[in-house]
Amino acid sequence: MHDSELIVGLDIGTTKVAAIVGDCGPDNVDIVGIGTHVSRGLRRGVVTHIEHTTESIKRAIEEAELMAGCSISTVVAGIAGTHVASTNSHGIVAIRGNEVDEEDLQRVIDAAKAVAIPMDREIIHVIPQDFIIDGQDGVRQPLGMSGVRLEARVHIVTVASASAQNILKCCERCDLHVSELVLQPLASATSVLSDEEREFGAILIDIGGGTTDVTVFREGAIVHSLILPVGGNHISNDISVGLRTPTSEAELIKCHWGNADRFAVDANELIQAPSVGGRPPRTLQRKILSDIISPRVEEIFELIRQNIDEHGYEDVLAKGTVLTGGGSHLKGISEVAARVLNSPIRCGQPEGVGGLRDVVCDPKFSTAVGLIQHTLIEHTIYKPHVRRGSGQFRDKVRDFFSRVF
Repeated sequence: MHDSELIVGLDIGTTKVAAIVGDCGPDNVDIVGIGTHVSRGLRRGVVTHIEHTTESIKRAIEEAELMAGCSISTVVAGIAGTHVASTNSHGIVAIRGNEVDEEDLQRVIDAAKAVAIPMDREIIHVIPQDFIIDGQDGVRQPLGMSGVRLEARVHIVTVASASAQNILKCCERCDLHVSELVLQPLASATSVLSDEEREFGAILIDIGGGTTDVTVFREGAIVHSLILPVGGNHISNDISVGLRTPTSEAELIKCHWGNADRFAVDANELIQAPSVGGRPPRTLQRKILSDIISPRVEEIFELIRQNIDEHGYEDVLAKGTVLTGGGSHLKGISEVAARVLNSPIRCGQPEGVGGLRDVVCDPKFSTAVGLIQHTLIEHTIYKPHVRRGSGQFRDKVRDFFSRVF
């Protein structure tokens, strides 16, 4: 197996670091290696301790290398956190010849992304939504079309430069070259949403440990993205405080006994909760646990609903919502989401891969698998595992052209 055949997705999350190795052919992706390790040194998706994060990445990479039987030198890394921001923009240029060529496309994308951003931020994605030629909108493939004026609508994602540099620094300390930083919810959407859902309209909600990531798709393009600073860890913390039990035990209680839908729990069912300080475990009603979990879950979906309403995407909610991420395992969460969002709900997991498919087809691996699939789509000619120092970032605009056209 040669390095050039492999793409490695590195999901650096608040609760876990996952490294997944994909052997990528012309028409398929076979997962050949998986490595995970408890994440230390991150808070709400942002690096807060370089050494701890570096160690977590190193352990996950070593496990993936051992399983895949390869040496990993380059990764595609995900980035998230409350510092991520997005906006929609619009660019206009005159078509120089009789028909649209690649130079016109690059100029209109450059015009669309020429927005004022603070010095401490940088653009990581400029995603074309659609093109307009002489007033005719809805054009998906403008290359070769005749016209005088070309316009582009794009979705721009920016991140805090310091947060991006800290991720790169952690990877460099593991002797890894980061070929590209990809917005984690965008990666998750690549692995979870079907082409039909993207075209018809759908909302993807990726519930992680420290954040909940939201992406809105309409007519095949991303139109809105949001990262909330609340996730599964906050639910565990609520349980820890409410039941006066250690956080580690609260996580186990949540996974085994938790139910986000308080109306679905039998009031007579009893559970045992470990206590702190060596005190004996306590017996309590399972409904008490649900009454602790439910308000936090409702709050998450209410914040999402409020944000979507404010940005005018209520119509997409009516078309359907997909839940993924480790937090989507929580019992009853689909019922609460459907009630709060007033939207059809399904739970999504990575699709479209072979190899160790049974292992990675789990919502908690949506981002890591999506990083591989996103890279494969965005880069028509991609050699991901060049040695450090010999690789360069490709022009992102040209990468988008290869996908769209």
